[in-house]
Amino acid sequence: MGRIAGAFGKNAARPGGKSFIGFVTGGDPSMEQSEACIVEMIRSGADLVEIGVPFSDPIAEGPVIQGANIRALKAGAGVEKIFNLAGSVRKKLRSLPEDRRDIPLVFLSYLNPVFRYGYDAFFARCAETGVDGIIVPDLPFEEQGELRRSAAPRGVDLISMVAPTSQERIRHIAQAASGFLYIVSSLGVTGIRDSIESNVKVIVDEVRNAGIGAERLPCAVGFGINTPAQAAAIAKFAEGVIVGSAIVKIIDEHRDNPAPFVARYVGEMKAALNPVPKAPS
Repeated sequence: MGRIAGAFGKNAARPGGKSFIGFVTGGDPSMEQSEACIVEMIRSGADLVEIGVPFSDPIAEGPVIQGANIRALKAGAGVEKIFNLAGSVRKKLRSLPEDRRDIPLVFLSYLNPVFRYGYDAFFARCAETGVDGIIVPDLPFEEQGELRRSAAPRGVDLISMVAPTSQERIRHIAQAASGFLYIVSSLGVTGIRDSIESNVKVIVDEVRNAGIGAERLPCAVGFGINTPAQAAAIAKFAEGVIVGSAIVKIIDEHRDNPAPFVARYVGEMKAALNPVPKAPS
């Protein structure tokens, strides 16, 4: 079983548990602060961490994560430094409790940096540095073949996104997916939302009905989720919740030492996903 499969509640070691996935932009506000935030997120209960590879034109991102990309690039963050960040995090995790040492790391990257690095070289470095998967928001499902052929032999999952507009494509996306399915909760770009307006449960149900690979892959819902109440509502029908903008906003507000504030937030969100049952009175 790969690390991503072990991150979700279907793993027998965590029956019924719901998973929290946190996102940071690598290198924002610095490599050192990114590393500290990732390690503390994992220490505080994150089951998987997405590391954003900074890019100059992140078309799926709202203003919060766009700002993080700009700050990271101005600070000199490049693809090789993000690989080094992932490798350093992997080493730091060895000192954590045993159940926290194999938390999966996933890159979120637009296609251009991967293309420029070279597909085979990029995924070879993923394998070397302990990166378990990649999400590529601007790569249509129909054009994933070449990337998948480079990623799969190196044990890197190409994680597919399913949006409210996917409609008849949902079955094809779900059947070909690996790692987990990233369910996009809302139309538009990333960002904090007061409410999730699309019927996400219907999308998850359609994925479940797609059969084949979809039957075994967990669904994690992202875009807009930022409060414990929202997380708890999503956890009723999905295996995981993804939070990005809310964490990046905390990092921006506490640039000198964001890790403790991020850790506190992650702990609160994870507790909302897996509330302790009340003892009978």
